[in-house]
Amino acid sequence: MKRLYTCLLLTGLALQVQAQKSAKQPVDLVNPIVDAANSRWFFFNSASRPFGMVNLSPDNAVNADWGAGYRYHLDSIKCFSHIHGWQLSGVPVLPTTGAFKGHLGADQYGSRFSHQKEVIKAGYHKVVLDAYAITAELTSTTRVGFHKYTFPAADQSHILFDFATFLGPSETQKGFVKKISNQEIEGYAIMAPTVRRPKILPVYFVAVFDKPFDSFNGWRKGQLEKIDNQIEGERIGAYVSFKTKAGEVRKMKVAISYVSEEQARLNLKTELPHWDFEKTVQDSRTDWNNWLSRIEVEDGSDTVRSRFYTDLWHALQGRRIISDVNGKYSDMTGPERRIRQIPLDANGKPRFNHHNSDSFWGAQWTINTLWHLVYPEVTESFVNSMVMMYQDGGLIPRGPAGGNYTYVMTGAATTPFIVSAYLKGIRGFDIEKAYEGMRKNHFPGGMMSKAGYEHNTFKGGGIEYYIERGYVPHPLSKTRYGFHQDGSTQTLEYAYQDYTLAQMAKKLGKTDDYTLFMKRSENYKNVWNPDIGWMWNRTLDGKWGEPVDILRYDNGWEEGNAAQYTWFVPHDVPGLINLMGGKEAFTAKLNSSFEKAQKHDFVSGKSHDKETQEQYRRVFINYGNQPSIQTAHLFNYAGSPWLTQYWTRQIIDKVYSGISPDAGYSGDEDQGLMGSLAVLLKTGLFSTNGGTSPEPFYEISSPIFNKITFKLNPAYYKGGQFVIETTNNSAQNLYIQSAQLNGKSLNSPWIKHETVVNGGKLQLTMGPQPNKAWGN
Repeated sequence: MKRLYTCLLLTGLALQVQAQKSAKQPVDLVNPIVDAANSRWFFFNSASRPFGMVNLSPDNAVNADWGAGYRYHLDSIKCFSHIHGWQLSGVPVLPTTGAFKGHLGADQYGSRFSHQKEVIKAGYHKVVLDAYAITAELTSTTRVGFHKYTFPAADQSHILFDFATFLGPSETQKGFVKKISNQEIEGYAIMAPTVRRPKILPVYFVAVFDKPFDSFNGWRKGQLEKIDNQIEGERIGAYVSFKTKAGEVRKMKVAISYVSEEQARLNLKTELPHWDFEKTVQDSRTDWNNWLSRIEVEDGSDTVRSRFYTDLWHALQGRRIISDVNGKYSDMTGPERRIRQIPLDANGKPRFNHHNSDSFWGAQWTINTLWHLVYPEVTESFVNSMVMMYQDGGLIPRGPAGGNYTYVMTGAATTPFIVSAYLKGIRGFDIEKAYEGMRKNHFPGGMMSKAGYEHNTFKGGGIEYYIERGYVPHPLSKTRYGFHQDGSTQTLEYAYQDYTLAQMAKKLGKTDDYTLFMKRSENYKNVWNPDIGWMWNRTLDGKWGEPVDILRYDNGWEEGNAAQYTWFVPHDVPGLINLMGGKEAFTAKLNSSFEKAQKHDFVSGKSHDKETQEQYRRVFINYGNQPSIQTAHLFNYAGSPWLTQYWTRQIIDKVYSGISPDAGYSGDEDQGLMGSLAVLLKTGLFSTNGGTSPEPFYEISSPIFNKITFKLNPAYYKGGQFVIETTNNSAQNLYIQSAQLNGKSLNSPWIKHETVVNGGKLQLTMGPQPNKAWGN
């Protein structure tokens, strides 16, 4: 009887644990602390919505792009700021008590805090400011930050707005704050230009309080100043003051706009008309869960599933909305700032959002595949935003910041993104205008003319040499026109991007363009050095660069080296295989590179700052940055798909696993690119050419879950859902033994995009040894 009771008890406990596990929603599994010790300004997110204009979170460090924002191991909070984006920052606030010292700077008014009293979730952040005994809770809508502060008893309690700080990537050039009433203030900050963003960035705000404040005061250049309802100028700040009882709650809503205070107020009234903080937290949770639930994964530990949804969460962050609820936006592409209007639909709503974004450099292997398949409406919005910038300023951007062109990185990096969308049937944009803008970028005067952050000239891209000689020389000249003037990388990128544009030209019936760009797409062969068996630099006189060192970082190779970039021919892997002497030689060379890379966990150190050190740079493959993240999938093209299965599993294990503030992406998580890559690796779907072949397809690797369900957007894809199921899957059973697609045998490591979006099921039987006959 006792034994029976024990069995029943254990069974009951197991069922309870299983019920608790199944009750966890995807949003509950997100853990924002992953890699938070290595945060870049725009990396960490907590009180934010998908692609939110407002991304409200504590800042442990300011006055930098790298090493600023939320840094897990720093023990003080300088402020809570509302904008963490690519070259975007603004509106820092902090509640304090006691004698006011906001004018002395964040190092003086900041507060120590403890992770033991901190709660961080998707859409919510709670922290205790130890210096003031204030419990601060933060959440948001898309354009409004919502603050809830629980104060101690104090004769002097304050909330400060600091427009004298260097916040993230940008100095605050000028500020303005005006008292509207004893429950509302408004103003703006002019964020100064940066080396990456060449023009100012005006950020407007409106702040409203649920209870009246007693006084409104300010400071200028470190000195308190008596003001008459407003203050304006350089290095200014303002604060409201009031008395509080023990446990008194004060709430504040801060809406922002890049257009005007009136637009910020409209954003506030539209998105957050109430004062129910808990409701907003729940609404944010629901919003995130709806987005994250587009992919459902089953089985796997809580840690494995938590990391998966954290990766997916990253894929939906960083690249911010910068237009208002009614579609107004700030156009900074011309000599003067202009306020413009996004077209409205039949219901009077903006047809799309305007977006801020780091470069799409590397996006062909990440968000091209993930967004186009799972979030096609996001893809369409981004494409429309790019085409609108072309109409406003004459260029489709590769990395816009608050309506500015930034010319970040190299090449026409958005061409594959747009072409892939078009080829996959995402066509809710002006297709002829998009093609016109992309084509311009592939000629002198377009993006291929500009090296990274080359704001004032069109010389560093070397496109004239590429067209005339078939390669971009390195060095191009004694003059360094831009940050990223690396001819061999530019040659390889241009060739791939030319191929992608050729496919759209063919679909549009532009046969002359198709012929032209396909011929240019073969230019990658001009930097193949057969004597050394690697891609290498060509100099202005056509000779090979000396001395030869394929592991030397930069020196013709952007954020990489020749050993990594040799594999950068995503549009013509068979051609690259032929250059290397056939499939066996290709496979042996690539496998040798992975064996070497395994010794350093396939990365250049566990954080991006390590990549700046020479000893970490001299590596054959680096999955902590974009240039070589397609390499594991190239074995599929050489008849060795089992090696793709093996190496992708090793990469997942060493680079994209676990929940730790000290590691997680091992490099440069450029606004969701590496989070997207991790999602693709774990689901077993990838696209080496970024979905830019005439009939886009996905490459199969080795999914880590027993069941993965992609829920397709019915407005774009009719299939309902696509399911990947595995049998006998485990860390050891990582090799595909056999496959069935919609009930029929599949002996190929490819699936057409059309097949996936028509819905169905891919079944994979896994085992511990490679089946070298499958997919060969």
